[in-house]
Amino acid sequence: MSALGRRRKVLLLGPNGQLGHDIREAHSSAGAPFDLLAVGRDRLDVSQPEAIARQLDDMQFDVLVNCTGYHRTDEAEDNAERAIAVNAHAVESMAKLCADKNARFLHISTDYVFGGDVERRQALREDDPVAPVNVYGASKALGETLARLAHEDVVILRVASLFGVVGASGKGGNFVETMIRLGREGSRGDRMLRVVDDQIMSPTATADVADIAWHLLCMGCPPGTYHVVNSGVASWYEFATEIFRQTGLTVDIAPCSSTEYPTRARRPLYSALDNAKIADAVGRLRSWQEALDAYLLAKGHRKLAP
Repeated sequence: MSALGRRRKVLLLGPNGQLGHDIREAHSSAGAPFDLLAVGRDRLDVSQPEAIARQLDDMQFDVLVNCTGYHRTDEAEDNAERAIAVNAHAVESMAKLCADKNARFLHISTDYVFGGDVERRQALREDDPVAPVNVYGASKALGETLARLAHEDVVILRVASLFGVVGASGKGGNFVETMIRLGREGSRGDRMLRVVDDQIMSPTATADVADIAWHLLCMGCPPGTYHVVNSGVASWYEFATEIFRQTGLTVDIAPCSSTEYPTRARRPLYSALDNAKIADAVGRLRSWQEALDAYLLAKGHRKLAP
């Protein structure tokens, strides 16, 4: 409740993605403490930054939570203008609108703002300098900067390697579901599955990001940047191996290097995030293995038969 006794209003952009879905679930599980106003892409085109203020100006809210973004990393290499429009200039427009309305802006960013430090082998802290290695990461880093310049009350949550129950629609699913599908196919044939083992990151459940986001909305936090990831780090190969172990799928899997699996966009070799700052604020974050176990249970994937 505000000082005037009215219920706070939270505007959620991107409510149907895997993180937006879990934020809505967290809101429901918490007893709906706020009026949650979900605005999907049918009502707001974030690729037109100049129209955002006009489209949202008549809405009253105390917090704007932005889960939108242009996340297709490889595609962004050939569509830099769109990536910058959605991930940077639209974010700036949202921050300016929040400043005009005296509302908090909670924005979701990414570990891909890092990666340029190729010798890095220690989890990245919030105050480490950004160094993106692809268009997507550069556009997200620019969005962070523009938001901070436009408004004082900005909370940025950097997340990484997300897996959520509804999948990432823009990417055709998430890594967990992709590995399970490939694992099932491989178990019925003689193909070896090769997974990159020289890219180190922080696998993270959207359910945990959503819970922390709502905790911050309820309890408050100083403006700033927070790394919201499950504890522990892994390569994609280690992540895949744990998926198969927990599901009981027998898969012929081998590690490979990034050079053996070239992609249109360069990926960070190391983008694991240090979550000590957010842990100090909300308590220990469970390990990515624990989060994976809960996800597989929710999806009905535990101990799958081939």
